Amino acid sequence: MQLVRSPETQPRRGNALATVLAALALIVAVVALFLLAGLVGLAQGSAVPNAQIAGASGLGSVPAVTGRGTCGQALISLGAAGNFRVLAGSTITNTGATTIHGNIGVSPGSAVTGFPPGTVSGKIDKADTAAAHGEAAMQTAYNAAQGRSNCPISVAGNLGGKTLGPGLYKSTSSLSISKGDLTLSAHGHSSAVWVFQTVTKFTTTSGRKVILTGGAQASHIFWAIGSSATLGTTSVMYGTILAHKSISLATGAVLHGRAFAHVGAVTFAGNTVKNGPVQGPVAPTAATPLMVAARPAR
Repeated sequence: MQLVRSPETQPRRGNALATVLAALALIVAVVALFLLAGLVGLAQGSAVPNAQIAGASGLGSVPAVTGRGTCGQALISLGAAGNFRVLAGSTITNTGATTIHGNIGVSPGSAVTGFPPGTVSGKIDKADTAAAHGEAAMQTAYNAAQGRSNCPISVAGNLGGKTLGPGLYKSTSSLSISKGDLTLSAHGHSSAVWVFQTVTKFTTTSGRKVILTGGAQASHIFWAIGSSATLGTTSVMYGTILAHKSISLATGAVLHGRAFAHVGAVTFAGNTVKNGPVQGPVAPTAATPLMVAARPAR
């Protein structure tokens, strides 16, 4: 017996096939979309080397967000202040065998004392055009650093004993490095930037150190101090200190960076001020994926 195919059977099968094909096409489109998003994310992460892990021990968890997003910190421009290792508004004074690698300047004050016995490898500008331009640029840099508001992480009191990734760290009072050293880790990204804001003073106690790891660079660290900064005996500091009032280095303290005081004095006592060593970048591992500094969870 020959079966006679119903005229409605073939269209039904055609509709079913079309439905299957449409579903497959939708799945392929979704998969392609996810792959494209992943590629874009990778491209953004590689194009912005400042995307980092916040890694602030004791400061709360940090979400894994690839790319710079809104939380990456840019460098603070020093302008004409970048020509100096030390700048002061009133005086620069020294006792002991201080060594400063670079230029020093004072304006509108004009007093520079204690050189010799201290030595300066560059020029000494006193109340001249170069020093005035440097001071003006330093004030601009200070305002820029204090004005940063991009994803701040709240800190207070002692930073000693912590390991902090790049980002903006904000204190509504004073900050210190005591009862332990402070480690700043770039997690393999040499362009990582740290900005520290304090409303009042900043101090390091005797023998305390800032330690750089993972490719961190002294030239990418900025300390915006609302009043004055004091570095304790034999302490080791990295970064550019932008103090509204004064800066004092106790005997044997070492600064890898710059000391800029807007209205007051910079005081030395047998110290060394020089460029910080550049540490080679360390490749990130699976344990340290690319992230950006973000506000810790409350």
